[in-house]
Amino acid sequence: MSEALVAPLSDADATIQSMDDASPAKWHLAHTSWFFETFVLRDHVPGYRIHDERFAFLFNSYYEAEGARHARPHRGLLSRPSLDEILAYRTAVTNAVLAAVPDLPPEAEALVALGCHHEEQHQELLLTDILHHFSVNPLQPAVWPGAPKVPVGMPGPIGWIEGATGEVCIGANIETSSTSRDVDNRVRTTTYSTSPQARGEVERAQTATSSTSLPFAFDCEGPRHRALLHPHALADRTVTNGEWAAFIADGGYRDPRHWLSDGWTWVQREGIDAPLYWQQRDGVWTRFGLDGRRPIDPAAPVTHVSFFEADAYASWAGARLPTEFEWEAAAAAHDPASGNQLDTAGPVEPRPSIGGPAFFGDVWEWTGSAFRPYPGFRPPEGAVGEYNGKFMSGQFVLRGGSCATPRGHARASYRNFFYPHQRWQFTGVRLAKDL
Repeated sequence: MSEALVAPLSDADATIQSMDDASPAKWHLAHTSWFFETFVLRDHVPGYRIHDERFAFLFNSYYEAEGARHARPHRGLLSRPSLDEILAYRTAVTNAVLAAVPDLPPEAEALVALGCHHEEQHQELLLTDILHHFSVNPLQPAVWPGAPKVPVGMPGPIGWIEGATGEVCIGANIETSSTSRDVDNRVRTTTYSTSPQARGEVERAQTATSSTSLPFAFDCEGPRHRALLHPHALADRTVTNGEWAAFIADGGYRDPRHWLSDGWTWVQREGIDAPLYWQQRDGVWTRFGLDGRRPIDPAAPVTHVSFFEADAYASWAGARLPTEFEWEAAAAAHDPASGNQLDTAGPVEPRPSIGGPAFFGDVWEWTGSAFRPYPGFRPPEGAVGEYNGKFMSGQFVLRGGSCATPRGHARASYRNFFYPHQRWQFTGVRLAKDL
């Protein structure tokens, strides 16, 4: 999948970096392979020789235990290695991992599963980063041609789903999932391999491990614990572009009554007056997407809004954002593989709801919950213990997955997280209210 996502890009497209939060496509490709090479091959395959000793400095992200690294804001200066060299690096690492799979110890198998899910995270980041890179180009080029538009009627008024009340169980059982072997994702990750031999290795690995595979979860999704919910209701769909346009027309971005103090400071300092990628000309709103600039679809979910904007909209609408516990309790009864999620390379954008309370896909949904550890949380030993725990400060939780999330990656317990001002991801809003 990763190679398919970058297939339309030139070496220059894959090298540029439009802001500190976004990384070049080339860097995403190399970093995900560095993860496998470092934590699986280097540490668990006797006799493995590092492909290029210089790559550790270039493609380490934030693992302090792995030593010095190239500064994140300067990743776009890496004109070398070339895209072709990085693709060759990926092929070498992938083949080495597949050859090693039958003989890996359980702790290494767990790292293979973590690496597969880690790469799926970077597939989504790769898409959202490409979108931002292209948005600052005055030509505003499209990555892919737009998908044919199927006329869809505007959804009716928001309905409300009464949520659970009292004690509920929240989170994943990380004691079992931390040693899981995620065969399905291992197969999905290598579906695009050009080597029939490599595909055969995966199929053999699947046969060897299918009887013991367990659900996967990141460390921050557990431990499973109890949470207390008060009477509340959640909206049966997310907020649409048309509803957001009404918020704008009513002066929502100019009325401090609806904004948190930090949000109001951000709006004024940055001159924010609409979601990211929106432009208005002659009274018509357009948005920039991976298929270029097009008129907004008023029936589609609004996206590319920050936590500050989501909270202000909820205030304007006489509601609030759900807590992550309210969201998870409601979403647990729904299929996490449903909804509009990433299946293949091609046009990626939120789609109008066609009925039913879809909790997964289209847009990540901001919650009002800070990203903090659950009771009893302990990061794993070693460098991979830096994966989530070190970021539990100043960020807010999002739930549900988006149109750019690989299908099968999301689940009810999944905790995505970003800083409250960030909005280059496919982030949207589901309202909640007290009863």
